[in-house]
This record gives sequence, C-alpha cells and structure tokens, in this order.
Amino acid sequence: MGIPTLIKTLTATDDSSLTFADGGSSVVFDNTYDEYMFVCTDIGPATGGTNFTFQFNAAGGSGFNETITSTYFVAYVEENGASGTFGYGSGFDQAQGTAYQPLLDAAGNGSDESVSGILSVYSPSSTTYVTNFLARFHTYHGSDLAVSAFTGGYVNATAAVDEIDFKFSSGNFDGVIQMFGIA
Repeated sequence: MGIPTLIKTLTATDDSSLTFADGGSSVVFDNTYDEYMFVCTDIGPATGGTNFTFQFNAAGGSGFNETITSTYFVAYVEENGASGTFGYGSGFDQAQGTAYQPLLDAAGNGSDESVSGILSVYSPSSTTYVTNFLARFHTYHGSDLAVSAFTGGYVNATAAVDEIDFKFSSGNFDGVIQMFGIA
C-alpha cells in the first residue's frame, strides 16, 4: 500500500447524504491516483435498522445509478457471546443492479451504536477497464451484535467514474467521511 494523501473531508450533521462530486477546481476522481480510499468514522444514523449504502455516477452521467455487480459477506457475534456466524449476505449483493450498494445492514441508532469502515475504489478514471471496489465495515448493531461486513464488486461500465454518494436506506445521519488518494 502506498502513502495516503488526504483529498477531502465531509462531515454530516443530520444530513440525508454526503456526496463527493466535482466542483470548480475540486476534482473527486481523476488519474492522479489508481486507488482512492474513503474512511468513514462514527457514522450514526437517525433511524435504527437502516443500511449504510453508496453509489457511483459516471462522468457526464446524471443520478447515482451505475450498474454494479457485487458480493456481500457478514460476520457477527452477540454481545453476550452466546452465538455468532459468518456467511453470505443474500439480498445485499447486486447482479447488474443499479441500486445503492449496502456497506452494512441494519445499523443501530443508539447513543453507543455507530458505523465505521473503509471503502477502496480502484482506477475510477479508466475508460478501458471497469471500476473495482472493496469495503470492510463494522458496527455495533441495533440488536446488540458486533457486526463486520465485507463487500466487493465492480461498476460495469468503461466510462470514467467521477462522483460517489453515501447515504442510509432511510433517514439522516451524522459522521465524517474522508477521501484519500493512494500513491
């Protein structure tokens, strides 16, 4: 892994989404870096039991609705240690879907519950190859579970991807998302 360079920090305070988008001299994705990393810290949803999600927008496109193929695995353990599991998260993957991709499902909204994790995006400015992504996220779940989710996939388009949007499946949220370029 190369050296991360902070590009942009966005802070949500009761916001419905955080969007990293081009604007003026502030370019989100370009060919400066082959890898971009989004570090999400203390993301707290206002509505419990909702999914933390993201979606891309291709250069020149409108709306966050790019075609995604993905997979989603989850591991959890009960707070009291009574049981735990690791398995495929059916219903949270996409097969050529255009919905927002879940990074974590059913996050809790208690004062001691939040979402944190890292999403890596590879070669988003390529117009030859698809844009791959890989994520690992963790939450203290609303059902008193420690939950880790692993998501991977790609945007099935050879257009450059130049914007990304993060939101919960319902309601507003607080938290910080930082974007880094990896040299």
